[in-house]
This record gives sequence, C-alpha cells and structure tokens, in this order.
Amino acid sequence: MRKIWTAALSIALTTSITMNAEIKQGVDRANLDTTVSPQDDFYQYACGGWMKANPLKPEFARFGTFDELRDNNRTQLRDLITGLDSKNAVKGSVAQKIGDLYAMGLDSIKLNIDGAQPIMGDVVAINQTSKSDLIDLMADMIGISAFFVTGVEADMMNSDVNAMYWSQGGLGLGDRDYYLEDSENARKIRDAYRTYLKRLAALVGYSDEAQNRLADNVMSIETQLAEAAMTREELRNPAAIYNPMSLAKLTEAYPNVDLKRYFSKQGIDDIDTVIVGQPKSLATVDKIMAEATEQALHDYFTAGYISTAADYLSDDFVSAKFELSKAISGVEQPMPRWKRALAVPNALLGEAVGELYVEKYFPQTSKDKMLELVGNLRTALGQHIEKLTWMSDTTKAKAMEKLAAFTVKIGYPDKWRDYSKLTIDPRRSYWDNIKVALRHETDYNLSDWGRPVDRSRWYMSPQTVNAYYNPTTNEICFPAGILQAPYFDPNADEASNYGAIGVVIGHEMTHGFDDQGSQFDKDGNFANWWTEADKESFTKLTDRLADQFDQIIVLGDTHANGRFTLGENIADQGGLRVAYTAYHNSLGDSKGEIIDGFTPDQRFYLAYANVWAGNIRDEEILLRTKTDPHSLGKWRVNGSLRNIEPFFKAFDIKKGDKMYLDPVDRIVIW
Repeated sequence: MRKIWTAALSIALTTSITMNAEIKQGVDRANLDTTVSPQDDFYQYACGGWMKANPLKPEFARFGTFDELRDNNRTQLRDLITGLDSKNAVKGSVAQKIGDLYAMGLDSIKLNIDGAQPIMGDVVAINQTSKSDLIDLMADMIGISAFFVTGVEADMMNSDVNAMYWSQGGLGLGDRDYYLEDSENARKIRDAYRTYLKRLAALVGYSDEAQNRLADNVMSIETQLAEAAMTREELRNPAAIYNPMSLAKLTEAYPNVDLKRYFSKQGIDDIDTVIVGQPKSLATVDKIMAEATEQALHDYFTAGYISTAADYLSDDFVSAKFELSKAISGVEQPMPRWKRALAVPNALLGEAVGELYVEKYFPQTSKDKMLELVGNLRTALGQHIEKLTWMSDTTKAKAMEKLAAFTVKIGYPDKWRDYSKLTIDPRRSYWDNIKVALRHETDYNLSDWGRPVDRSRWYMSPQTVNAYYNPTTNEICFPAGILQAPYFDPNADEASNYGAIGVVIGHEMTHGFDDQGSQFDKDGNFANWWTEADKESFTKLTDRLADQFDQIIVLGDTHANGRFTLGENIADQGGLRVAYTAYHNSLGDSKGEIIDGFTPDQRFYLAYANVWAGNIRDEEILLRTKTDPHSLGKWRVNGSLRNIEPFFKAFDIKKGDKMYLDPVDRIVIW
C-alpha cells in the first residue's frame, strides 16, 4: 500500500554525474526565449528556447527537462541490467532475478504466443467463485483490483506503532470525476473506457453480448463507488480520513464486507482495529456486495483483474490499454518495449537495482555536499520562522522544535532490503512472475503488522528521481536519482544549485509546515501544536493562496484547483524563499559576481524556472489539473514567483508588467 501521507515533489529527472567536469557557471542562453520579456512571462522567457528545441515526442504526453533526464536515467539502468549476465548468474541472486525479469518483458515473441493463456485460469476461477467467497479473492488473488485497498502504516495518532488502514478504491479510471462530470472531456473518456472494457473481454473470448454486459456492469458498479468516494480535496484533510473502528463494529455495520475473514486470509488473525479512511465508501461497498448480482460482481472483478495484467501480456492487451491512455492523456504512441520492461524490475526489485545504481553513479562527495546544503537550508528556514509576524513566540518555539527534529535521508538507505525470498523463474509466464513479485511486495508490507515503525525505512528507491517529506516520521528524503543536474551539480555555480536543488530541499522542509504537514508534531503524531490565534492566521493566509491559484486559467475555461494544489504551492513558495535566504547566507559579505551579464539573483530564479521547462498536450493539462496535487510547470514558476519580492527586484518588474502583483495581493506564508 502506498504511503498515504508522503508528500512528494512530483518530478522525474536524472542524468549521469560528471565526475571531473570543469566548473560550470552562468546561464545557458539557449534555454531562453529573448523575444519575450521576463517582466511579462518569466516562464516563457526562461524556458522558451528549451521548449522550442525539444518538441513533444509521440510517446510523451508531457516532455520537460525532467522527462529528458528520466530517459537518460533509463539508459543508465538499462546498461546496468544488461551488464549483469543473468544467464550465467547464480540462481537466486539479485542479478538473476533482475536480469530474467527484464528479459521476459522484452520477449515479445513468447508474450504474443502466450496471448491470454497466462490469465485464463484466474479468469475462470473468478467466474466460478460464489458471491459469498469473493472476499477471499480480494484478499488473496494478486491482480484483483476491486472496491478498496488495505495496508499497514504508522498510526497517525501514535507514530511509533503500525496500524491497519482501509482506503477507498476500485475505480478503473482512477478519478471519481470522470464518472460524474458531464463535460465533453469526461464523456469522451467514459466512452473510451467502455470500448476498453469490451476489448479486454473480447480478448478472453467473451461474445459481443457478454462484452456489452461486462461494460455495463463495470460502469454501474464503479459509478456507485465514484458517487461515494471522497474528492481529492477532501482526501487532503487528515482528520476526515482517520476513522478507527473495531473489527467487531465493522463486522456488525458492514456484514457483507467480511473484513475479519479478509485479514485472516492474509494471515492476520490478531487484528482488533482498522483505521477506515472513507466510511461512506465502505458503506457503498457493503451495499453493492449485498445487492449486485453474482454475474455483475464477476464482471467487475474480471475486468479489474485483466486490466491489471494487461501490461504484462501480448501486444493486443498492451494496445487496448494504450488506446485508453491515449484518450485520457493525448499520448500518441506507447513507450518502447525496453522502457516498459525496464520499469518492472526497477519497481519490484527497486532497492536491488538501486544498490547497483548508487555504486556507479552516486559518489560520496555528492552526499557530503547535500548534507551541507540541507544544513544551510535548515538554518535559513529557522530564520524565517523566527521573523514571522503572524505567528506567536509560543508556536514559533514548537515549529523550531519540529524543524530541529527533521530526519534527513540522502542518496540511499544505510541497510539494503533483502530479496532472498523472491523467486523469479523464466520457466513461468511473465505475468506469473509479476504475480509472485507483487505477492512479495504485499507480504513485505504485511510483515510490518505487530511491529514498531521502522524509521530507517525508505519509501523511494535510490534511483528514483523525486524527493519526499513524510509527516509520520518527520523526515525529508532525497534519493540519489534527483541529486544530479540540472537539480544538483557539485561543479555548478552556487546560485544555480540553490535555485534548483536548494529549492527542492526547502520545498520538502516546508511540507512539514504546509496545510497538511502542519497538523503533525515533531514526533510524527497527528496533534495540534498551534495556538488557536496562530492557526487562524495561518488558515487565512493559505485560503488566500488557494484563491490566488484558483484564478489561473490552464486551458480554455478550465481553472487551476488552488485547494487541491495548496500543499505543493505552499511548499514551492517556501522553498523559493528559504533557498534564496540560504544562498545569500552562503555569500557572507560578498554580493556574488555577475556572470555573462546575469546577477546571482537572476541566475537563482532562472535555475528554478529551467527545471520546469516542458511541453505538454492539452489532454495532459486537463488530466493533471484533475489528478496531480502539483500545479503545472508554468504556474509553479509564474504563479509562485509573483509572490516573491526579491524576484521583482532581480528582473526590475514594475506595476503595469504582466508578472507584477500588487504588494497587498502578495502572499507570504513561510
């Protein structure tokens, strides 16, 4: 189960580190669009040259500097994996497991010969299961994607103890709004989904009549789930999704969802309490299980199972799934097979791949430099907290305690994960091996049951190009994958490093004090450490920031969702302000030098903008506005910078310029 409360900076980029490069300074003018004034559209000015030189590739719905670097990362990982010589590797070694899993994904001939055969036994089993026994399939059959998700995580109210969580799920389209909205785009996606469902059914031998029945039943059940599901905005409220209930009460209230039997099937018989995320959704699942026909439930389970397996089957299944993705995101062609195959061991044997990656691509010098930067950013954030005019000394003291208690994870874990219990056997089908690996992941999560929280655990693999803050452990984590140019380069101009990775560090630190993170104390417990007056002041500021982003028009008449993106917008602004302070602290008495005509401050803000350079399809704009808690790249730049006073000074932005925002309308939180 995914970490519910991990607030991650949604980015994806990496490239190889230049170990002995000359010092890189200045601004790459090729990235600029000098036909546009920075005072009118800073994003276009800073990124337009890069965007023109890097048009969208057919396999991408969005292509930016981070996507370009992600591709470089894939090439690095492919080189590592193909160099493992898995055929001669010791059976049971990670080299054998990684190599064989990758090779099976590449073997299009066998996959196409096998066709639907790898899933047919399970499809038959689903359709032969009585209604009363379907709960066993939900607990035990890998690939079933029905109704809800459960998993073990730290208890929000007692962060040293692991708890069992229940969360809404079961939507094939992922987002509830696609089922409920009456917009042209939502109708188009629903039509594409129906086509997809019928195509999956056809590929396992269903008649035309049965295909239509399956699509009707799936849409009916999933629409009911969507109507009961919390919105993405509601899911951002920790208090609303923390509803502990005894198993006895759950059994009494929801008799058709036998959770006692469900957990027992998973090997957990000593469970007393479950933290239910969305009681309304659970009530709807109970109602559906009681009232839906056995045939309808069989169709729903079957469709979810085939859809989960589709990526690991023949080209017909992959093509069907791609056509749905095309309708949702606008992407024109699938990723090359090698990229899709690579993603599997990279995810299911993540730390094993990461150990290889770190050894080759992440030097100790980078970790040392990052520790220095994190220390500087921590000091700067403390300075900001101390200077806040809207916060009392009482709450400031608590904030400083939380800041001091941050756990910092950089590069890779101190102890690598053990994959010895996972068996990958090329004599089995690709999908059968995927199921074994997925079972291994499920068992890994369930093994935490009854144990104290392991605060040394990483929730991203080292090669992941991302970063996160986790409230229940009060930790910030920066995997090796993100610690590369253009975010981080030990040989780069300091203004550029602070404008890029410095903002990332500040961003993740600020997540500890955003609208969600601020509700957790220094120990990771969901507990109030604010005075009532300070909380009210904070809420007024965050409401204004949400309203500000609500005014942004992203496409046609579609506006950004300032409430949904609030946490990330707070973190972006905080990261920018704190990194700027840390950079100037590092200069000491120096004002920094002008390089190639750009001042240090200008280079700082240009570096920040450049990491968000990218082109994006209209469909992807609509998709991300609905499903991504981060603002679009353009507005992470233009939207956030309009609140930053030093930015106005750096580029001489005055009243009348399009980038200008009246001081009374600027919002400063951290």
